[in-house]
Amino acid sequence: MFYQNLSQQDSQVYEIIKKEACRQSDEIELIASENYVSSAVLEAMATILTNKYSEGYVGKRYYGGNQIVDEIETLAIERAKKLFQAEHVNVQPLSGSPANAAVYMAFLQPGDKVLGLKLDHGGHLSHGHHINFSGQLYNFVQYGVDEKTGMIDMEKVREIALREKPKMIVAGFSAYSREIDWQAFQNIATEVGAYTFADIAHIAGLIAGKQLANPVPIFDVVSTTTHKTLRGPRGALIMCKEKYAKQVDRAVFPGMQGGPHDHITAAKAVALGEALLPEFKDYAKQVIINAKILSDELINLGYNIVSGGTDNHLFVIDLSDKNISGKEAEKVLERAGISVSRSTIPNDSSAAFNPSGLRLGVAAITTRGMKEKEMRQIAGYINRAFLNKNEEEKLLELKKEIKVLCANFPLPTNNLKY
Repeated sequence: MFYQNLSQQDSQVYEIIKKEACRQSDEIELIASENYVSSAVLEAMATILTNKYSEGYVGKRYYGGNQIVDEIETLAIERAKKLFQAEHVNVQPLSGSPANAAVYMAFLQPGDKVLGLKLDHGGHLSHGHHINFSGQLYNFVQYGVDEKTGMIDMEKVREIALREKPKMIVAGFSAYSREIDWQAFQNIATEVGAYTFADIAHIAGLIAGKQLANPVPIFDVVSTTTHKTLRGPRGALIMCKEKYAKQVDRAVFPGMQGGPHDHITAAKAVALGEALLPEFKDYAKQVIINAKILSDELINLGYNIVSGGTDNHLFVIDLSDKNISGKEAEKVLERAGISVSRSTIPNDSSAAFNPSGLRLGVAAITTRGMKEKEMRQIAGYINRAFLNKNEEEKLLELKKEIKVLCANFPLPTNNLKY
């Protein structure tokens, strides 16, 4: 890929893309939901499969000329089944929230009661927040983390479930740093007669890499995005028991969406193939090592980490005692060349737009090859940035140091010519 046609036909778009390529190369990416795809995944997204319309499923399309598309979708399904030990897989969802909407549509009726994790305790908008479709269409009741430990108390989850009798229990998160006891959730659901739904969008790659427990053989239905720790394109999968296959497929198409994005399905197949390789396990293992080191180093520097550490790729820093808000901290680090995302902390007294925490993740920098030594350096960079938050020259000096570090760890797509 040399972008010759783009540079000649639309230099304005080309120049903007070049700037973003430089930004990604020169800066430290600590946004927990982001990662870097391989050149092979990127090339798959740019194929002529984008020209095709293929509403329906393999062998049952509503358009002609889909013999080849059937092959690529079948391959993606087979690889996902093997990777996650899934009985049935739908590879067509366009993104995480639409996938979750399709799951709800497949198993619930509007107004049904659902139990999910609170947003400010680490859950996701689509797990029942009142401003989201999930909270508006369904009757969500919510569980949280223990005030002292910052961890999910399964006995309290059981108490809520026994009292509320939900039709579905959602387990999953966007900002929770501890491993989830999938079997304990399933036991509670069995006791109250509820469906179990796991949203593993953040940790799918760590599950695929055999570093975290896999809920797919246990739960009724599981959704995941295909980016984040799985290092694929922007998209999603739904996995379920075979007995729920038809209702899940109907909910995706025609329930939630029309034609799938076939070029993205191809990129999903490539990413799933990469995750089946032995070296992906090494990557997943290093992700968790790096997250623990970065978390521990920040604790040593006097920062409070929600739940006291991490078992996965992310964690949340509680800044409520640091005289800096999550929004300000995000902007300070951005000026120094570090990308993060602000985050609420459990029972946050501040507004969501300017919360009291930061969410950090190491999946992207681990893809670049950074390890323990670099995690200690990055912890120091973060601390220096906060100590010099009003010193623009010192932040610029720090940004130069970060650029030098990043030059030693090129992006996996560094072979592309801009």
